[in-house]
Amino acid sequence: MPSRSSARLAALTVAAVCSAASTIALTSPAHADAVRIHDIQGSTRISPYAGKTVTDVAGIVTGVRTYGSSKGFWIQDQSADDNPATSEGVFVFTSSAPKVAVGDSVTVSGTIAEYVPGGASSGNQSLTEITRPTITVVSSGNALPAATKIDAKSVPAAYAPAGDTAASGSVNSLPLQPSAYALDRYESLEGMNVQVSDTRVVGATDPFTELWVTVKPWENRNRRGGTVYGTYTSQNTGRLQIQSLGKVADFPTANVGDTLAGATSGPLDYNQFGGYTLVANEIGTLKSGGLERETTRRQSRSELAVATYNVENLDPSDSSFEEHAAAIVNNLQSPDIVSLEEIQDNNGATNDGTVAADQTMRKLIDAIAAAGGPTYDWRSIDPTNNTDGGEPGGNIRQVFLFNPERVSFTDRAGGDATTAVGVTKVHGRAQLTASPGRIDPADTAWANSRKPLVGEFTFRGKTVFLIANHFNSKGGDQGLTSQYQPPVRSSETQRHAQATAVNAFVKDILAKQRNADVITLGDINDFEFSDTTKILESDGALWSAIKSLPKSERYTYDYQGNSQVLDQILISPSIRYSCDFAYDSVHINAEFNDQISDHDPQVLRFRP
Repeated sequence: MPSRSSARLAALTVAAVCSAASTIALTSPAHADAVRIHDIQGSTRISPYAGKTVTDVAGIVTGVRTYGSSKGFWIQDQSADDNPATSEGVFVFTSSAPKVAVGDSVTVSGTIAEYVPGGASSGNQSLTEITRPTITVVSSGNALPAATKIDAKSVPAAYAPAGDTAASGSVNSLPLQPSAYALDRYESLEGMNVQVSDTRVVGATDPFTELWVTVKPWENRNRRGGTVYGTYTSQNTGRLQIQSLGKVADFPTANVGDTLAGATSGPLDYNQFGGYTLVANEIGTLKSGGLERETTRRQSRSELAVATYNVENLDPSDSSFEEHAAAIVNNLQSPDIVSLEEIQDNNGATNDGTVAADQTMRKLIDAIAAAGGPTYDWRSIDPTNNTDGGEPGGNIRQVFLFNPERVSFTDRAGGDATTAVGVTKVHGRAQLTASPGRIDPADTAWANSRKPLVGEFTFRGKTVFLIANHFNSKGGDQGLTSQYQPPVRSSETQRHAQATAVNAFVKDILAKQRNADVITLGDINDFEFSDTTKILESDGALWSAIKSLPKSERYTYDYQGNSQVLDQILISPSIRYSCDFAYDSVHINAEFNDQISDHDPQVLRFRP
């Protein structure tokens, strides 16, 4: 995945443009007499009044947003109709700080628009708004409409209906069924004052002052308080994003497993960073769940410990070297080999042609030694400038970090950014033509993406082949709350091609030496149940070792309150069937608000 911070900053940069460009005008403007809010919202996701002007729409102000590119306020009709599919709330977009207060009784005239957060190309659902408003305050200090409770009983178990095939899979025109589908239930409350109570945090507070809770405490719960995403059809319907209309300083700093005790209430919004979001006027009291960072066990003398760790755009200017070093030494117990992902060049995002990362690595190695760990050595291949994706100018790459007192690296000349590594057979055993090397870097599968780094290691006289990966991110995929159901995962196409290439390379090694120990590891950017993983595993060449864990333990990342697998270590048959291996997903980052990376590292221990 792109890091949440970089993706979010990029989106915020264009938010003002999108707010104008992504409005849906479905009909030519036409005047309509005064209508009620539930008439405007209608019983589908698109307002029957879209593109029309309305006059004197009455409601009580339930929330005011004075910040960001979507300034405005929410109003709600106190006299609800008898149709559970029609919301009684709506957002009034003012573009500048509105001059109303919570509790004001107002009438609003303006144009009804359907705004798509993130733009139409995102596939997101639209938000019904009153735009270009003329506002009259009738009275002030009124009681707010009672908040509608969102809880386990009111949110259906089914996530979303299948989209209309005649509309490219969109659900926009389908009648809402709030008692049948979770997304329909949330849509039927769009803009209304809602409340959740005593909810468990399943996505830690992030730098953008938001967190995720669940209203279904036992829905795919794991022992640390998260909600596990285990299949494409178990989206976890109880998840809900929480933001606040109050001061940033007052927002709770929460970890997964904490609780927002009491009531959290406010208008139900929809945004591009998670879909349905409770924007709170009132927020519950934070109760700690006592979550602690995990520590794996140390490998025995005869065990080789191999880890993968995405260090999230690490460059010499970062302040996290000591923390990463402490994590590697203390939490990971100084693995013999660590496949590092997202090591940036010596000046990070400065886009001046620099590609070397020796200063980045020296700073990390020195920090590890200072933390009481071994003096590691490293191998990598510098990429061609700005060809491997990631942050422009950063030139991220994979690096093998290894402890020379425990394992040796076989250096074999010939590997560079553009030369493909091959496999030969020498004295009946597989051997790389270059070490380190890269798998077919000219293949279009690796366009604007990280090329796999291959290395040959020796441990206690046994050869072990490692392939360090950082597959194409999920950027561009439609979100779970998309108007298109099921959502389209367009980024899979490139990952499937990448998995095919890596699988073929592993088969080449195994064809030369059937019992070769091969480990393919890194940020695969896809789930253990995905087709990407199935392609990597095809014909039995590899097996994702995280599947040796119970399903509730299979996660390395937390995205929108879903604990999920992105980082994997896949092993060849000789390791899977002939060795006593142990696998550990070491949870030190993804569940915490003070994370130093958004990924949890993984460790495999085995006896070659």
